[in-house]
Amino acid sequence: MRIPSAHGTHRTRHALLAVFALAVVVDLTSLATGFAPGHAVAKPILMPLLAAYSVASAAPRLLIAALLFGSGGDVLLLSDADPAFLAGMASFAAGHVCYLALFQAYGSPRARAGLLAPAYATVLVVTVVALWPDLPAGLRVPVAGYSLLLTTMACASAVRFGALTGLGGALFLLSDTLIAAGVADWPQLPRPEFWIMLTYSAAQFLLASGTIRALEARPGPLATYGEMRSTTP
Repeated sequence: MRIPSAHGTHRTRHALLAVFALAVVVDLTSLATGFAPGHAVAKPILMPLLAAYSVASAAPRLLIAALLFGSGGDVLLLSDADPAFLAGMASFAAGHVCYLALFQAYGSPRARAGLLAPAYATVLVVTVVALWPDLPAGLRVPVAGYSLLLTTMACASAVRFGALTGLGGALFLLSDTLIAAGVADWPQLPRPEFWIMLTYSAAQFLLASGTIRALEARPGPLATYGEMRSTTP
């Protein structure tokens, strides 16, 4: 079997990112204009496209798993039913566990946890305390537990992988806070799903691309950190 050239690999990665960007534009345009079928088609393919980009980049399997769990959550949250919401939250939680394992296994401290951890802890406490009275009783504990996991992931993304990945973690926290605010029936921005998907798409892209760039910048090929399959002639 012929080993793909570096040029061919780069072209594949660029093509996948271009299709991902197009899908994001279609999704956001559909949300902005109220075209529900466009959102229903575009949203489920976003994370599989990022996962395919990660595969083409020989990224660690934990990153690919995190994105695919995100895809599961995306599909489940297309439904407004409470069981689907809880299942979607569980799928995203599994993705956050994968991110945390990824950051621990492949990351190295780049920012002082002593500065970031208290800031994220404050955000967590303030958000949960503010949301708690307005959340449905059956969702209070699950949302609080999920918020703890998400905030831990967001903090770890900055501490272990630097500013780009850390921005992705922060945007993920913002996106899910917007969702929680909607569940709590707080006042919303016009077209709230547009802002949720805008911050979420950017978050996952930055988490994936930031991780890949950080690993590529280290000595040796990215395959050293990923699990690229070997090929035989």
